[in-house]
Amino acid sequence: MGISRSLSQLLLICCLLWPAVASAQVADSEAQQLLTTLADASFAEKRQVVNRIADSGDERARYWLESFAANKLGRIEASGQFIVILENRGRDWTVENALTRENLGEISRRDLDTIRVNNALRTELESILSVIDLKSPDEDNRLTAARALKGSVDDTLAERLPELIDAEQSESVQADLIEALAIYRVEEQGDVAAVATLSGSLNSQARAALLTAMRSDNPELVAAAEAAMERIDQKLKLNRAAETLYFGLSLGSVLVLAAIGLAITFGVMGVINMAHGELIMLGAYTTWGMQQLLPGQPGLALVLSIPAGFLVAALAGIAIERTVIQHLKGRPLETLLATFGVSLILQQLVRTVISPLNRTVITPEWMSGSVMINEALSLTLNRMYVIGFALVVFAGLMLIMRKTRLGLEVRAVTQNRAMARSMGIKATKVDIMTFGLGSGVAGLAGVALSQITNVGPNLGQNYIIDSFMVVVFGGVGNLWGTLLAGLSLGTINQLLEPWAGAVLAKIIVLVIIILFIQKRPKGLFPQKGRAAEG
Repeated sequence: MGISRSLSQLLLICCLLWPAVASAQVADSEAQQLLTTLADASFAEKRQVVNRIADSGDERARYWLESFAANKLGRIEASGQFIVILENRGRDWTVENALTRENLGEISRRDLDTIRVNNALRTELESILSVIDLKSPDEDNRLTAARALKGSVDDTLAERLPELIDAEQSESVQADLIEALAIYRVEEQGDVAAVATLSGSLNSQARAALLTAMRSDNPELVAAAEAAMERIDQKLKLNRAAETLYFGLSLGSVLVLAAIGLAITFGVMGVINMAHGELIMLGAYTTWGMQQLLPGQPGLALVLSIPAGFLVAALAGIAIERTVIQHLKGRPLETLLATFGVSLILQQLVRTVISPLNRTVITPEWMSGSVMINEALSLTLNRMYVIGFALVVFAGLMLIMRKTRLGLEVRAVTQNRAMARSMGIKATKVDIMTFGLGSGVAGLAGVALSQITNVGPNLGQNYIIDSFMVVVFGGVGNLWGTLLAGLSLGTINQLLEPWAGAVLAKIIVLVIIILFIQKRPKGLFPQKGRAAEG
């Protein structure tokens, strides 16, 4: 009884699977028939067969036609099995089954019959191959193929495009096909009506076609092309402005990361820490070191570098505070000189232990590349991650300052150290924790910087002066001021660099800050409390 039931279930499954198996066999039999017709047809008839293969919708059609155009499609004379030649050197050629892609090993070339192609048919094949992906069921494949047609449409292809445009269901693919056809009509036919289609296009081939039209003898065509180019130039300016703003925000986010730890320590302790840049450097070298411990896994190494970089820089900062700064409290000039000496020691230590040469940190695959907004604007992913990382760190610090006991004590000591002591707050402990927190954030800045620049002993020196400018501009000890100041100075610097140069841009920014401080000596967001009155 159980055996008969199992047999009946097996029979039912076979019946259900039979249509799929049969259809696969039918598809292969139709493919075999198409290739047989292609092999036996005359050169005049082969064009029709090639079009039938291209229109078949078979995923292998491109593979067959490319092999045919390269004189690598053939069949075994004895069995009639169609093959693709992989290597045609010597007497024995390496081949694979054209239908299944199964490697058949080496077969004597005398046993193979290659399907011949002439130059006229090869030219026809180029046009057919250029549009075969436009019939793919995958919209992304069709979109890529449509974009690739811009500037490469010939007479034969131009005749087929209107039909393809009418049949296309996707608006984005259809728009690219229309633009590709318009480029051809402007370049080859001087079509004034087609110029309107290219108006505002950011494609380089479209701009090239309009420049060609502007040299035409037809005044109407020239006028239309000039008007279209003017609209394109306006859009390009807007995209360049957006790109500059993006780079400015990414530079500003780096400045925020570099300065936000300094803002905390400076606000609480009044310490001018010239070794802050070297704490950034330690965070960057921690990222490099993690990649040495985990070779071949840059993504995992980067993720682990976030807590590791924080801890390394925080411990180094606490060591600096306990050995140097605690003995110089209330003497800012002495702390400036002492921490400057510490910075030199740390730089030389790295040169001696690791190397004086720059080290490259591998960017993970998920941070590589860019996001294309349009054909004139793309945003690099590594800078996008740095901006997001800076905002996350800022949000974390705000939570610590607003929602934890440490944050409450830090704010109390910042506003009035003597009163905080009288209320039972251990100011020395707060100083240690604050300096460790600020130094750890500097380490996080180094982790982020390792993804956009080389890691070297002098890495921190490039950001220490800018960090102090951000702190002073934003208001000593104010996190919101640091965020706004960092993003503002980064954007202003990026806007000035194209026409003023890197050095002069920094000078102009410095002059702007000096003039601003003359009007608001305490920065954008001054401290509150009795400490602000002193």
